[in-house]
Amino acid sequence: MSAPVLRIAPPGSRGIDDLLATARTRLDRLGPLETHQAMQRGAVLVDIRPAAQRAEHGEIPGAIVIERNVLEWRLDPRSDARLSFTHYDLDVIVTCQEGYTSSLAAAALQDLGLLRATDLEGGFKAWQAAGLPTL
Repeated sequence: MSAPVLRIAPPGSRGIDDLLATARTRLDRLGPLETHQAMQRGAVLVDIRPAAQRAEHGEIPGAIVIERNVLEWRLDPRSDARLSFTHYDLDVIVTCQEGYTSSLAAAALQDLGLLRATDLEGGFKAWQAAGLPTL
């Protein structure tokens, strides 16, 4: 026998639109050209898309691939699984395909203390539409 389906949101829960809007209030989101310029100044662009999505749509030259499921472990300066370049003052820009998941991911990085974390507004799709280089 299956449990009844809960059709009313539990008290205190928030919908994804609210979570996304809240995350974005904390970010100074960058457009594709601003992201490209930031990379030229040394910012790290992190592509969190899964391999299948990167294979289908392409990649941004110079982006570091850290899939979403391990992002916090790889960029938390406290983590034993951190990458060697991570530190609290890291200029990190997160990208996904269209700029939704990247906003949530950048906010999570800010929660870890990487206060300069932000994301690429419009994601890879906006980068590509701007005519910037792809692989």
